[in-house]
Amino acid sequence: MSVPDYMQCAEDHQTLLVVVQPVGIVSEENFFRIYKRISSVNQISVRDSQRALYIRYRHHYPPENSEWGDFQTHRKVVGLITITDCFSAKDWPQTFEKFHMQKEIYGSTLYDSRLFVFGLQGEIAEQPRTDVAFYPSYDDCATVEKRIEDFVESLFIVLESKRLDRATDKSGDKIPLLCVPFEKKDFVGLDTDSRHYKKRCQGRLRKHVGDLCLQAGMLQDSLVHYHMSVELLRSVNDFLWLGAALEGLCSASVIYHYPGGTGGKAGARRFPGSALPAEAANRHRPGAQEVLIDPGALTTNGINADTSTEIGRAKNCLSPEDIIEKYKEAISYYSKYKNAGVIELEACVKAVRVLAIQKRSMEASEFLQNAVYINLRQLSEEEKIQRYSILSELYELIGFHRKSAFFKRVAAMQCVAPSISEPGWRACYKLLLETLPGYSLSLDPQDFNKGTHRGWAAVQMRLLHELVYASRRMGNPALSVRHLSFLLQTMLDFLSDQEKKDVTQSLENYTSKCPGTMELLTLPDGLTLPPVPFTKLPIVRRVKLLNLPASLRPQKMKSLLGQNVSAKSPFIYSPIIAHSRGEERSKKIDFQWVQGDVCEVQLMVYNPMPFELRVENMGLLTSGVEFESLPAALSLPAESGLYPVTLVGVPQTTGTITVNGYHTTVFGVFSDCLLDSLPGIKTSGSTVEVIPALPRLQISTSLPRSAHSLQPSSGDEISTNVSVQLYNGETQQLVVRLENIGMEPLEKLEVTSKILTTKEKLYGDFLSWKLEDTLAQFPLQPGKVATFTISIKVKLDFSCQENLLQDLSDDGISVSGFPLCSPFRQVVRPRVESKPVNAAEGGRPGEPGHVKEAACWRPRAEQTLALTGGENSEGTWKYSTCESCRRSHQQTLEAVLNFKYSGGPGHVEGYYRNLALGLHVEVEPSVFFTRVSTLPATSTRQCHLLLDVFNATEHELSVRARSDEELILHAGECQRMAIQVDKFNFESFAESPADKGQFANSKHLEEERQEARGLEINSKLDIHWTIPSLKRTGEASVEGLLNQLVLEHLQLAPLLWDVLVDGQPCDCQAVACQVGDLVRLEVRLTNRSPRSVGPFALSVVPFQDHQNGVHNYDLHHAVSFVGSGTFYLDKVQPSGQAACLGALLFLYTGDFFLHIRFHEDGPSKELPPSWFCLPSVHVRALEAQA
Repeated sequence: MSVPDYMQCAEDHQTLLVVVQPVGIVSEENFFRIYKRISSVNQISVRDSQRALYIRYRHHYPPENSEWGDFQTHRKVVGLITITDCFSAKDWPQTFEKFHMQKEIYGSTLYDSRLFVFGLQGEIAEQPRTDVAFYPSYDDCATVEKRIEDFVESLFIVLESKRLDRATDKSGDKIPLLCVPFEKKDFVGLDTDSRHYKKRCQGRLRKHVGDLCLQAGMLQDSLVHYHMSVELLRSVNDFLWLGAALEGLCSASVIYHYPGGTGGKAGARRFPGSALPAEAANRHRPGAQEVLIDPGALTTNGINADTSTEIGRAKNCLSPEDIIEKYKEAISYYSKYKNAGVIELEACVKAVRVLAIQKRSMEASEFLQNAVYINLRQLSEEEKIQRYSILSELYELIGFHRKSAFFKRVAAMQCVAPSISEPGWRACYKLLLETLPGYSLSLDPQDFNKGTHRGWAAVQMRLLHELVYASRRMGNPALSVRHLSFLLQTMLDFLSDQEKKDVTQSLENYTSKCPGTMELLTLPDGLTLPPVPFTKLPIVRRVKLLNLPASLRPQKMKSLLGQNVSAKSPFIYSPIIAHSRGEERSKKIDFQWVQGDVCEVQLMVYNPMPFELRVENMGLLTSGVEFESLPAALSLPAESGLYPVTLVGVPQTTGTITVNGYHTTVFGVFSDCLLDSLPGIKTSGSTVEVIPALPRLQISTSLPRSAHSLQPSSGDEISTNVSVQLYNGETQQLVVRLENIGMEPLEKLEVTSKILTTKEKLYGDFLSWKLEDTLAQFPLQPGKVATFTISIKVKLDFSCQENLLQDLSDDGISVSGFPLCSPFRQVVRPRVESKPVNAAEGGRPGEPGHVKEAACWRPRAEQTLALTGGENSEGTWKYSTCESCRRSHQQTLEAVLNFKYSGGPGHVEGYYRNLALGLHVEVEPSVFFTRVSTLPATSTRQCHLLLDVFNATEHELSVRARSDEELILHAGECQRMAIQVDKFNFESFAESPADKGQFANSKHLEEERQEARGLEINSKLDIHWTIPSLKRTGEASVEGLLNQLVLEHLQLAPLLWDVLVDGQPCDCQAVACQVGDLVRLEVRLTNRSPRSVGPFALSVVPFQDHQNGVHNYDLHHAVSFVGSGTFYLDKVQPSGQAACLGALLFLYTGDFFLHIRFHEDGPSKELPPSWFCLPSVHVRALEAQA
């Protein structure tokens, strides 16, 4: 026997072999259609018996294998079924002749045969025949299965007769010697009468009868015969047949122990009767012994019923362990015969299948290793492929996956052996695919992202290369690209630098003809190859969704509840809520993108290749929102470090967008790389909300951009910075140009300003604007421009804060009667000798404590005072100051203009944008007021304000107050200017109830009052400076310079006194009267204080001033009072008035002055002296006219 049956299993020993073959020309489809129905009848129950008959069908079987039928009866072809097409009666004789010729091939072993004829109708088809069945067509053949059952029953009848004939004890007859084909020539000339020969004949016959019993469904009988045969054959050293008897014993025991079979067939074999299944659970117990049964217990119908129970207890079958030992012994006997190689090989296969069920893999591998080295005849290439494939399947069956893959790969290589004229590349490719699991390879790249690498990388790379080559030889370039991409992606870490270059070069050659895609590739056998994204070319380590630029970030309008109110939970803190929100926050980002705006995602990538990596068509993969990705191309240097790459795109709709990954094109392979499949990637979240579209505002100004970048404490980002240089007090117009560069109309605009932290006090409005005209142009359509003007007015402290100048010598004239310190020193924080006072610790300007501390202030020795003229009427001084000191007076102001704007669908949803404009102002000193004092004027309602003005610029400068003449100051020059001002009624600035609640204490309230007074005084003075050479002008403010004493001198007294002579007010001009005429004198009092005053007593004392310092009060002869010279005023309520009248008579001509003096009684002592400031009365007595 030369053709092994690798599908053999132990239970095949109980089957009858039936060959099904076509006769004549029959289509393959029709043949296998009927063959499938025939082979379904593989087990039938014998009538009037508990036995079952099993049939094994083959559509191809070598006739020479049937010659071994006496050795093992399951190898004998006992039935033949032929299928033919015959459509006419004239073809019938020829068809029937072919049927007889087919029977002659297996004629010596056949029990019965059948011919199925399809297509023949008529008289011939109607003739009843047992060996021929006629059917009109392949569709109309319902009785095929019934015919096969009848055919099997006929086989059983023959089988049973042969069994009975062989089993009957014919002691008088000579027992024939059963031989295998190669033994016949060896037994020629043997002594047939010898005891040895007879035992040989008896042993072989017992073995043969055991086979027949096993086929006839008599398992217990077969076990008895096998045992008897083993003993007989062992005694005569008939090793070949002893091996067959042992194998038969093993097969019967396997059938007994494993009713489900060992061949992996679907469905377990069903044994009739209850004896065998009832004890199935006990059959696996080891230790069963070989027990011989007396042949007398055997009858022609099997084991005697009286002894069947005893036999069952004797356990004739082998234990599972003994089965393997007997298999080993049988195989060792087979190995002694060169011509029994096929028998030995099949025995090894059967043993392996049994061991696989017993899960004894190591012992099974020994049988398989023995099978590998069994030397058969010269096999054809097809037989070699079949042998290696079966070995692979058997190794797979016992769990030796890598060994299985090895033989499968050998079979694949055998398909394309050089000796084959037409190599089977498709078969080779199919077999190579089947080897992948054995080498821990999967065609899904996702499996390589889970933990460490499994398997031998070198072997895996070799196998992948073979797949690439096989697919290319198959003429499928898409497969080649897919496998080569898989090799590069999964084995990148194991490739050398040269191998990386070679693989990428090959890949580029393949993709030039067939680009790589992300589509599933479906093979003809239904296997699908998943796409291979290049997640390592380049390798991405971090993905970060970027917020929009500060000028484009949307902000939600604050609701009435505020931003910190949440309706999700009534609790301040809950760990459950915090945990759930933390998980949500890990994916969803707390900023928004805007529909229609370019959004960015930053990737940190690096190139693992030893050469420059070109990545083309790199873009984002998103879901949830329609998104337009804008692809990018990049080139990464060889083995680069982390390299930032920004991918951009534009969301076209609103909603929640999720960035799932990115796509690339590398080496001609298009890849979709998902973030979930990237190992070791870091991301702060991949989901962000897209809000409706908003307009985009672009701002340009009339000022140049600034190199200074403002850093607000709030952390807001400034989109544009502009700068300007101004002199203190100067005003600059900033023209802002607003352009809508978006796609939505600009409907709402709000402008606010914020001055950044400054140490200097700023007076007045630094920034001011009017938006009415600009808002009238709204809504501003896309592409349109609107402008508006912002006024920049810098008005800082005009006092000399570096104390550059020494005090000018006072002229000794002071309203308070003593020299005044420089009011500048009362504004800045004084430096006391004993302890320096910080600017933050001192009081504000105008506080009483400043006057006291000012006396401790020392002039700097290094600053010199150069008088260009004495202290004369012009009051001109010149100072020498260094340039560094002038620069030290340079100050900086910084402010942020916020433009909040909205429009379009985003405005409807309550979103707006904020654009910040940074303003940097360098303030140069213009003029300083180094001294402020007052002098009384001729009128009690006026006074003179004396200002020492210093020109701190490098240019000639003129100063003007109201409409007075200009005062010209050269660079570094100081002059005094006197301004006559009307006194101020400060009490009219009464605080409102809101003011009382706004200021926490009286100190703050007093400061606000003083600032309001300073603002009023400054507006009345209206001091401006002009630099003619630069054509620049500005305001010089005295706010913050006026101390409490100066303010008191500039304030109207609470008690207003008016003196009228003959009904004419008398304040600063002389009143004329005639000598001898009665002059009426009236003194009026208006009480502006919040309290009632009086009563008062006033005395009128006339005197004459001789203009030499001598006043003459002895005028009784020249002036006479009509009535009393003392006037009385009653108590005056707040806001009330009172008046007292008198009369005078001037007897001589001349200039007379009236001094009105208060009596120092109780009420007058309680009030300050400044409240009793009456105007001087000058009366000029003239000659009476004739």
